[in-house]
Amino acid sequence: MPLKPTRRSFIRAAATSIAAPSLWACSPSLAQTTSAPATTVDAATALVSSSKEAYCRLFKDLPAAKFPNNELELLACGDNKNLSGMSAAPETLKDSQGRPKRDAAGKLVISATPENELDDEENFATPVGYTYLGQFIDHDLTLNPVDHFNPLARATDTPNLRSCELDLDNLYGAGPGMVPYMYSPDGRSLVTGRPLTFDGKASKVRDLPRLNGRAVIGDKRNDENVIVSQLHSAFIEFHNAVAKEDRQADFEQLRRTVTLHYQWLILTDFLPKVVGQQMMDSVLPGFGQDGKVGTGKPKLTVAASMKPGEMPVEFVDAVYRAAHSAVRPSYRLNTMMRGTEEERRLNPDLAGRKQIFAASAYAGLNGFREYPSNWGIDWQLYFEIDRKLSFETISDGPKRVQASYKLDTSLVNPLAYLPEFSQAVGRGDYAHSKDGYPLAKPGLISNLAYRDLLRGNQRELPSGQAVAIAMGLEPIESKHLMVGKASVDGLEENKSVLDYGDSFKKETPLWFYILAEAQALWNEQAMALSTASEDHRNAIPNYLGPVGGRLMAETFVALLANDPKSILYAGANWQPRYLRQERFDMAALLTRAGVA
Repeated sequence: MPLKPTRRSFIRAAATSIAAPSLWACSPSLAQTTSAPATTVDAATALVSSSKEAYCRLFKDLPAAKFPNNELELLACGDNKNLSGMSAAPETLKDSQGRPKRDAAGKLVISATPENELDDEENFATPVGYTYLGQFIDHDLTLNPVDHFNPLARATDTPNLRSCELDLDNLYGAGPGMVPYMYSPDGRSLVTGRPLTFDGKASKVRDLPRLNGRAVIGDKRNDENVIVSQLHSAFIEFHNAVAKEDRQADFEQLRRTVTLHYQWLILTDFLPKVVGQQMMDSVLPGFGQDGKVGTGKPKLTVAASMKPGEMPVEFVDAVYRAAHSAVRPSYRLNTMMRGTEEERRLNPDLAGRKQIFAASAYAGLNGFREYPSNWGIDWQLYFEIDRKLSFETISDGPKRVQASYKLDTSLVNPLAYLPEFSQAVGRGDYAHSKDGYPLAKPGLISNLAYRDLLRGNQRELPSGQAVAIAMGLEPIESKHLMVGKASVDGLEENKSVLDYGDSFKKETPLWFYILAEAQALWNEQAMALSTASEDHRNAIPNYLGPVGGRLMAETFVALLANDPKSILYAGANWQPRYLRQERFDMAALLTRAGVA
């Protein structure tokens, strides 16, 4: 039965069509960037000007920390001399003299650490799939229509075109009553896309439904890369599996069942891998014990003042962006992909894997297109389904669970050239420099680290040190905040943020501080194990620190506490139904969805 459209569902439907930047070298300086057309922001503002969805501040009394753009650019990009910056150098093949190899066209030949060797940036706390689950969750919570970095009249006045609830509006859109083309004729199930294969071998996974190559989904950003695209498809399949099992339930009942399970795995599976179980137990004690919601109450400090419909700017533009450092430069989609004979001969370490982004549609997992049908994802390589993520299984090579990268002050090289802000020359292909890097569109910034730092300036965020003090914590002095990779080599090679500008002497950007805090804690552990092998030290797991971890955990719990429909109000005895090995986590969701 068609649902009666509500004002909120109308806003969501309209917001889907508004162009918004991805949350995801250096590009032109800020002075050269262009503003977004006023109509883009004005139209969005008009849609939500009287809605409850808005941004707020957790630390209302803290002053904005301002940093000059030239020093932020240096911090993001380095100087190509002595300062590496937050954007890592590319991994390239080397000749006998140690110089980067180039192909016949003069472009750098990108490579990777062999799959049966330890990559010193891998984080054995977190399988790679959780990086993209985090991206999927982000697209459920926020959509900022501002696609420029010019000053705002007031940072919190920017509309949030999402509901500030963990309600899967990025999956369901405005529902079958408003966007019927996303649903089956009975309005209960979601439309699926074409079957995908593992390099020609039949698989259980599907693409998103598409029209002329464009995904027909509730949020275009969930087609930004091949991985989040197929993860969205997995959620479609999970919903449809629930609908097939519970044939008497209408759409709203099905949506509630799926949403409660989604919220459960955020609290019991996703967040513990990012902030650690100890932090989760301190913020939401007792939740999930004995497989039930339980009677524990949230213990909020910094997020206690959040009101329904509010989203903290400190979370959106600093804390949650920490996941950008967890992205790997390349991924294996499935074990059947082995690359061409020439690739296996000339570049065996990368053969069979794809870069997260590249100037070439063939080389990168670039989104917003109908990618090859043999690029199906084997989720056993992304989540712990039939094998564990472990330092001890590295010798399994292509068959092992891939690890996310550590939470540190280094972003992989492909993130310095985001496709969405680069010059497209075909679907999935981009104009490139002599080295082979995608070229930014005139007047736009495609370097993600620089974008993240500029966004913090624009939003007038307080410094990391100020936030630590406000939380009752001892701040880390700038001289101890390092720029570079959390690795044994980095302990010797990384330089202090003080080397990047005078403005960082006493305070640093909140986003940078949160990453540097996680890295500082990892550094302490690595130095304490000085007698262990280099590989064992590099394999030490890494989580957000006390500032980043608490802000992350408390914001999620506060969002759920402010939603009377959330799992926190489902009753003490509520428990998930679709268990696997007595747990409901991403492995269980993918198994029930029939894609693993």
